[in-house]
Amino acid sequence: MDIDISQAHRPGLLRRLAALLYDAVLLFGILLLAAGVLVVPYLSLMGGEFPSRSWWFRAWLAAVVAGFYAYFWTHGGQTLGMSAWRLRLVRDDGSPPRLKDALVRLVWAAVALAPAGLGLLWVLVDHQGLAWHDRWSRTRLVLVARR
Repeated sequence: MDIDISQAHRPGLLRRLAALLYDAVLLFGILLLAAGVLVVPYLSLMGGEFPSRSWWFRAWLAAVVAGFYAYFWTHGGQTLGMSAWRLRLVRDDGSPPRLKDALVRLVWAAVALAPAGLGLLWVLVDHQGLAWHDRWSRTRLVLVARR
């Protein structure tokens, strides 16, 4: 379903942050389960201390987070938090995001959020209300009408 970008309302910073917080709570639970998938068998088989600081464990958790966002963004354009706050991710032309778009957005979102969230705060000064990762990934959030 394509969205007419010229007619779409842009969400503000508070709505973006609320959806991000909502998703963070959900992701916390998912990450606990994902960690358990590795920790419980490891401790059962190997005993001793689990190497939670290892690169492969951190890569696993990062892959879970990436998979979460990539799946939801490419299957309806909304995570649960985005749905609750009536946000949808679309490409700049209004079409649904593809896997490549979602992955590029994830990488740029990490870059944009790294300097104390400056890339997200950019929506306050951008003339189109876009964050750094919106511009760099050629995607954007739009406000969905109430049902």
